[in-house]
Amino acid sequence: MAVSANRLELMQIADAVAREKSIDKQIVIDAMADSIEKAAKSRYGLETNIRADINEKTGEIKLQRLLEVVETVEDYDTQIDLPGAKKKNEAAKIGDHIGELLPPMDFGRIAAQSAKQVIVQKVRDAERDRQFEEFKDRVGEIINGTVKRVEYGNVIVDLGRGEAIIRRDELIPRETYKYGDRVRGYIYDVRREQRGPQIFMSRTHPQFMAKLFQMEVPEIYDGVIEIRSVARDPGSRAKIAVISNDSSIDPVGACVGMRGSRVQAVVGELQGEKIDIIPWNQEPAGFIVNALQPAEVAKVVLDEDKERIEVVVPDEQLSLAIGRRGQNVRLASQLTGWDIDILTEEEESGRRQAEFNSNTQTFVEALNVDEMVAQLLASEGFSDLEEVAYVDSDEIAMIEGFDDETAGELQARAREYLEKQEQQLDNQRKELGVADDMREVPGITPSMMVTLGKSEDEIKTLEDFAGCIADDLIGWNERKDGEVIRHPGILDSFELSRVQADEMIMAARLAAGWVTEDDLKEPEPEPDVEVEEEDTRAAVINVIEDTTVTL
Repeated sequence: MAVSANRLELMQIADAVAREKSIDKQIVIDAMADSIEKAAKSRYGLETNIRADINEKTGEIKLQRLLEVVETVEDYDTQIDLPGAKKKNEAAKIGDHIGELLPPMDFGRIAAQSAKQVIVQKVRDAERDRQFEEFKDRVGEIINGTVKRVEYGNVIVDLGRGEAIIRRDELIPRETYKYGDRVRGYIYDVRREQRGPQIFMSRTHPQFMAKLFQMEVPEIYDGVIEIRSVARDPGSRAKIAVISNDSSIDPVGACVGMRGSRVQAVVGELQGEKIDIIPWNQEPAGFIVNALQPAEVAKVVLDEDKERIEVVVPDEQLSLAIGRRGQNVRLASQLTGWDIDILTEEEESGRRQAEFNSNTQTFVEALNVDEMVAQLLASEGFSDLEEVAYVDSDEIAMIEGFDDETAGELQARAREYLEKQEQQLDNQRKELGVADDMREVPGITPSMMVTLGKSEDEIKTLEDFAGCIADDLIGWNERKDGEVIRHPGILDSFELSRVQADEMIMAARLAAGWVTEDDLKEPEPEPDVEVEEEDTRAAVINVIEDTTVTL
């Protein structure tokens, strides 16, 4: 049978649309079949179950009305009884569907318009799915595009096979773009949304700079040099920590390049952003000293539990260490992940002297000793009565001028004082109405219970404590406009770590019966199950908008 021209044209359109929109030709054909089914239903009735089949080679369209085989027919438009079905197909049985050929039909203007809309929508949906599938695996890549338009400071970028957006806060300050400009950005997120995939690009993301170095430095691309961390103040200054896996290669020199050619290429792309390249160090103290360059550091004191470090610098180095508006120390903190406190040598000396005097006075009052003995204890590093009371007595006896008898007497006085103090605190706890069951929480002290009872939240029962979170107890930091704002917690003065706070809260929840030991056990990993992706039948079209198909 000869193939009519309009049928060949149908296949040519399907092929052209599939190529133009970079989608599977079968999706376009299925969309056409769906549109034909919709148009046919408008003629034969919406309740009619119609299937349209299009031959991919010839373009021939076959319309069938599907009838369900049932024992008793209730709707003759959609059902057929078993005897009638067997006349059409001897193998028919209850529950099957029998196809009944329908005569060819011509689309009217409204039906053709409706069919076209179905095709356009399904092809557009398929294009969106194709874009999402293409770009969802490109998160973390740098991509080039052309500025398509600028809306309220947000830049819409044409990527060729999709559109991306660079939001105003993801642009480097003071840089502007206009239609037709070439722009390079870092894809940090791709989302499937109702209006199509949303591709988000950034020029301020720390990894944008890391990827630029990877493009400019072959050693990074090959894995010989690793970028361990990045911190940026976009458009102004940045720090990047690198380490070499080959002892013969200097990671900083390789990133700088001959006469600074490599780093200057990155600086040029980032609108003149100054970049400090820092050698990464496994030791936190050494790494933080490097991160504070170009400032010189005299001494560091680590608090590993709180991931906090005190850095002592010479008086003349203070402004350099802090940087303009705190930029240098802020970037160093972001780079290392540690909270950094900057002190001058004079400030550190004054604070040490104040601590020494405070400890001395505490020992004088609590142990009933003269100032000379108290100063000897403080100078040997004893900072509180608990250390004196429970340390090995030999450590006290080794102090010059002390002996075993003196050590024993000092420890006895310290324990007696602590017991009296604990009794006073326990009485105060009872007066505040703090329940006895609070003592069941491991790590909680009478002093803590008094503080909790006096707090605005009045945490006086095990249930009250179990309802807390770590931030309630130890406080939290908030970054706002580049400044770190400290929100103190109820037990801030006790210098608990976040891990200790979490353990105490969880112990309270266990004691209160909110959770059980079984709840805290890690679930066994579930076996991997392959999930088939949904068959997204949808498609793209603008070519078909002016095409009319006649059957």
